[in-house]
Amino acid sequence: MLRKFGTQRRQPALWRRCRSLRQIKQVHTLLVLRGFLSDPSALRELLFASAVAVRGAIAHAYHVFDQIPHPDLFMYNTLIRGAAHTSAPRDAVSLYARMARLSSCGGVRPDKITFPFVLRACTAMGAGGTGAQVHAHVVKAGLESDAFVKNALIGMHASCGELGVAGALFDLRAREDAVAWSAMISGCARRGDIGAARELFDECPVKDLVSWNVMITAYAKRGEMAPARELFDQAPERDVVCWNAMISGYVRCGSHKHAMDLFEQMQRMGKKPDVITMLSLLSACADSGDLDVGRRLHSSLSEKFSGSGFTVVLGNALIHMYAKCGSMKSALEVFRVMRDKDVSTWNSIIGGLALHGHALDSINVFKKMLKERVRPDEITFVAVLIACSHGGKVDKGREYFKLMQQQYRIEPNVKHYGCMVDMLGRAGLLKEAFEFIDTMKVEPNSVIWRTLLGACRVHGEIELAEHANRHLLKARSDDSGDYVLLSNIYASAGEWLESEKMRKLMDDSGVNKEAGRTVVDGSAKDQMQSFRESKCASWSERLYWLRSVVTPLSVITYPRYSTFDWAKVHLEIFAYS
Repeated sequence: MLRKFGTQRRQPALWRRCRSLRQIKQVHTLLVLRGFLSDPSALRELLFASAVAVRGAIAHAYHVFDQIPHPDLFMYNTLIRGAAHTSAPRDAVSLYARMARLSSCGGVRPDKITFPFVLRACTAMGAGGTGAQVHAHVVKAGLESDAFVKNALIGMHASCGELGVAGALFDLRAREDAVAWSAMISGCARRGDIGAARELFDECPVKDLVSWNVMITAYAKRGEMAPARELFDQAPERDVVCWNAMISGYVRCGSHKHAMDLFEQMQRMGKKPDVITMLSLLSACADSGDLDVGRRLHSSLSEKFSGSGFTVVLGNALIHMYAKCGSMKSALEVFRVMRDKDVSTWNSIIGGLALHGHALDSINVFKKMLKERVRPDEITFVAVLIACSHGGKVDKGREYFKLMQQQYRIEPNVKHYGCMVDMLGRAGLLKEAFEFIDTMKVEPNSVIWRTLLGACRVHGEIELAEHANRHLLKARSDDSGDYVLLSNIYASAGEWLESEKMRKLMDDSGVNKEAGRTVVDGSAKDQMQSFRESKCASWSERLYWLRSVVTPLSVITYPRYSTFDWAKVHLEIFAYS
């Protein structure tokens, strides 16, 4: 791509080809080397590419902006627009405040393009007070009657709960203006008043595509998929935003089959998915473990991005999907071909390798990450501590735990402490694990005590298990698994009386245990058979029943505990409580 960089006339086409921060930086370097930074049009193109065109390049946009001696109106508006659409909309408001201060000294004045972006940032922040100040600036600038500005004001005030102000602005507008209606509906939906939003939607005489999308998205985000689907089916037209709202809503609710069915319908109707669609579907594949569909999505993306590589966000989603589906080979292939990587990319591959038993590979990738001067975050250290725990690398785990605090100034949270307790417990260093818990700077939660209790079970430490269980029941006494775990520890040691006492304590405390289940994806029609524990059923009767159903069954439940050696009867599908 760089060889195509010739004269200034060819710059716009070049910016349209920029799909990553790396490419933007390469072009920026060429602009410097060829002396184009003195040309305002080149700076505008560079700023637009960094702030708007390429996701995740806003920091570079600020870097470019700070090097411009006298930014013009387009440059301010571009950066404010980019900042308003990030996870830090406050930066857009700060930039606007800087612009407003300079305008009072003869600098660039905000216009009808500036205000809608600033108001969007106020909406995202829920900053009604700041929005009111911007509204005053709008009035002073004489732009309150501008359609785009007024609609932005309506949406901001409605979102921030100022329905009186929003209603007054709305009433001043022509009631036949679909954009104004959409702004009111969107404002009510944003602040969570779905009832008011629906009333406005039903009253709206001129529903446009945005109005339908706003209501469908509002229902989908709340997990109310039935009314969302009803509106979706009624909508006179659907764009990719509408399809994405439904697909992502189904994914969030765990209805992965509905999401996939809708995607297939989308394709049959000739609608082209975008990045948001693919991210939602990859998330569905990761959650459901559907590797086959995930591979097909990957193939589709490879065709679309042939020769240019995936964006960081898509690459990360693919790695996450493959890791969750257990295909670390494919995850590593995606990792290797990604031209740009962020800390999330490294975290996904380190964590995936750790969880799938490739502890040494995980640690080696972490070392490579440090070698390439990518700064790890708290999630990175959770992943690498898991690797040390699963790989039995106790000394390395201690080393990285100190490195996190001393070199990277990251205070350990309960997840880091939990990983350390798990690592020491797996290694049989139970007393050290107890001592470690005593030195923690945060209150140990039930997960940490349960982790230690599980280690006590593995190593047969009944006395320490009792101590851990006392702390566990103080932290949380309504989890049946805690009672069952200690009961099983007693049973494993042949302490049957104590085991039954723990079961009786659970019953006396009113704590119930749901029947567990193992889900197996089968080609036959899904079936469910509940096999609840019965005091009168003998183990021979249970085994007879299991042999009769285990072949055709897709979902079965298991008894809450057993001293039977299930491996001897080859029933490895069971997980013990």
